[in-house]
Amino acid sequence: MATEEFRPTHVVPRDGLPAWESADVSRPTDSLDPLLPVQLVDRRGDWGRIVCANGWSAWVDGRLLVSVPQDPPVPGGTPARTENPRPLLGRVAESLSQYRRAAEDLATAGTDGETFRRRTQGLRLGVVVDGESMWLYDAEHERWVYCDGSRLSTYAAGSAPDAAPRPDAAPGAAAADAAPGPGAAEPTQIVDPARAATPEPDRPAGDG
Repeated sequence: MATEEFRPTHVVPRDGLPAWESADVSRPTDSLDPLLPVQLVDRRGDWGRIVCANGWSAWVDGRLLVSVPQDPPVPGGTPARTENPRPLLGRVAESLSQYRRAAEDLATAGTDGETFRRRTQGLRLGVVVDGESMWLYDAEHERWVYCDGSRLSTYAAGSAPDAAPRPDAAPGAAAADAAPGPGAAEPTQIVDPARAATPEPDRPAGDG
């Protein structure tokens, strides 16, 4: 039973949520049940420390928690929107337009391959449209979001929480060497074909 002091600030997504004993992906603990009310009490980069109604505490990927309103809506008021989709739609459209212009210049021999790579470096976008439903990749926060035309909601995070949060790290920025979370897929790697074709020498037995 919830104590009088317990006021949930979020709920767990409907698919449940992995949890860790500390802000360290090597220390997993019991997963959280779907739609469980929790109180977010601390943040460290992508990590969030939650407390349950019974006092049990754990660390989770704070980006995936679903916020709950702190006060009831005013009768007759306009329903609030969690996130306006138009800014992200604008960024996606601009990135796609930038890529298209670079591709057109490459196709018409107006530029070379090196210039094309330089102009498209850092571009990351993803769009899936199925009728009124849309899924967008939010590169700034490394997540996929679902758009119903009027608001955005997190669909999936593209990376595990930062395994070693730094005090000067921007919120939502994951460390490049962060270990993958339990069950996470190995990231795609781009290798130099020349290096891939040259086998590495055998390592001596016992060499760690």
